[in-house]
Amino acid sequence: MKRVRDYAQVRARGSIDQAVATEALAMLEVDELGLDDIDRRVLSAIINKFQGGPVGIETIAAAISEEADTVMDVYEPYLLQLGFLARTPRGRVATKLAYQHLGIPCPEERLQAPLF
Repeated sequence: MKRVRDYAQVRARGSIDQAVATEALAMLEVDELGLDDIDRRVLSAIINKFQGGPVGIETIAAAISEEADTVMDVYEPYLLQLGFLARTPRGRVATKLAYQHLGIPCPEERLQAPLF
């Protein structure tokens, strides 16, 4: 919200409406669900580098060059809330919803396999 406000102050004389908010979020590369570049990098790493998981948080963090605590405390909760990520005893896995959101075909075994 702070960045949208800053954008509005510079580009829209301080007034925020739907168009200004949409422009600001597009400029910040925030999608319609509120995911930013790092959220998408987390999901993409799990899917593309680790075949959808399971994968540990330290490994995810190393793959995207972020601190593990940052991934766990800042990015993971929202991805869990959206149902894009699941925690299992063996690590994090990308769900069918994550594949769909990123436009990546979901492997058949991922569609039918239980997460745990």
